[in-house]
This record gives sequence, structure tokens and C-alpha cells, in this order.
Amino acid sequence: ENADVMTPEENYLKAIKLQAQVSTIVTAFSRIRDGKDPIAPRTDLSFAANFLYMLNGTEPDEIAIDAFNKALVLHADHELNASTFTARVCVATLSDVYSGITAAIGALKGPLHGGANEAVMKMLLEIGEVDKVEPYIRKALDNKEKIMGFGHRVYKNGDPRAKHLKEMSEKLTKITGETKWYEMSVMINDIVTGEKGLLPNVDFYSASVYHSLGIKFDLFTPIFAVSRMSGWLAHILEQYENNRLIRPRAEYVGPVNQKYVPIDQR
Repeated sequence: ENADVMTPEENYLKAIKLQAQVSTIVTAFSRIRDGKDPIAPRTDLSFAANFLYMLNGTEPDEIAIDAFNKALVLHADHELNASTFTARVCVATLSDVYSGITAAIGALKGPLHGGANEAVMKMLLEIGEVDKVEPYIRKALDNKEKIMGFGHRVYKNGDPRAKHLKEMSEKLTKITGETKWYEMSVMINDIVTGEKGLLPNVDFYSASVYHSLGIKFDLFTPIFAVSRMSGWLAHILEQYENNRLIRPRAEYVGPVNQKYVPIDQR
């Protein structure tokens, strides 16, 4: 396959393949590192069902499929977030689809973009029990520590996606019998919102949702990439359709009239 063939038809085919391949790669990686054989996708299962099947080795129930599908949809696209903008800047130079996706993944890797729900789950695991939530969070707030999963650069009155993930978290934790993850999350939510006025974002309740689906926390960011892949690819194809080089301007505000000092005199 030639990455440099840039016709609309070829780019569309690459997008379809990437959407399918990335989920298969993530699940295969997870199983191989656990000493298990990868599982091939099934043609009779949906995208969400196939992912959980390839990850866990058993066909998921309808509640798990519905919850994971909703989580994928809620993470699929979100205007010009950091990774999406990075992808568009990359392909605006007429670089290929694969380079655009690679650039997007590089931006997503940063903990201020893609790693927040992983940090939330690490916090929940560290707290461990419902009765330890309040002292843990109040100590963190007293020490001016950042509680991940709260606040949003766009949504100042609350992230509308968080409500749906909260509902899914409650339903899943009740089904699994481990209600403490939802209960702990609600307690943290109440304390942080009450003390700091910050509301949960999409990352906060997605942590307990994924955990209840049997997903290890270090797969949270790769799963973010799996879901956001559809958004990235749509933006990339749109950029190609009516392309202009994305070149923001910058104004220098540093010192002026500086004199060059030779290296041997420094």
C-alpha cells in the first residue's frame, strides 16, 4: 500500500482500514503482554462488541456493549481539540493520512489531553475504600494538588458528556457488584465541586466505566485513540477536500536591539 497515493478514494479506504486496525492492534497488544493469543474479530459483532470480545476473550453482554458503545461515541470527536488540530496541521502540508494520525497520537499522549482518565483510575485505586475518600481529597486540596478529571477549557458550566458517563458508571458498578468505584467517584465529585467549584469532565466517570468493563487503566489512553480515530480521520479527509496550509502567526515581544556575542567571549 502506497502512503503517498493521495486520491480521495485511496484516502477514504485508508481511513476505513485504520479505524478497524487500531482497535485490533490495541486488543492484540493487551493479550500478548498477558501471555495470551490475540483473537480475530468476528463479522457478526458490532465495533464495540468486537473490541470487548477481542480484549477479554468472551462475548460481552448487551449492557456492556451499550455502555462501551456510548463511551466510544462520546469520545469520537470534539471540535479542534489538541490532537485533532495537530492532525489537521500535519495533513495541511499534504503529508499522508498515516502521518496525520501519528501526529494526533503524539498529542494525545500528553497527560493534559489523553491521560486524565488513567490518572483518575490510579487515584481511585490508591484511595481504595469509600471511607478514605474525604481525608484523601481534602489533604490533596489543602496541598494545592490537581484533582484530575475536573474542569474544561470549553465547558465552563459543566461537560455534558459527563452526565451520560456517570449514569453508565452507576449501572455498570451495580451489575458487577463493585459499587465502590461509583460511590467513591460521586464523593470526590461532591467534594471537589463544593470546594473548588469545578465540575467533572468526560474523563472523570469514564475511568470507573472502563474499569467496570474489565479494562486495565493503562489501556484507557489507547482506547481514547480508538474512539477518537473516527473524529481524526473525518477531520483529515475534510482538510484534504478544501486544503489550505495552516500557518498561525506569532508576534515577538522579547528584548530588542541585542548584540551578538562571539562564542569564545561568552
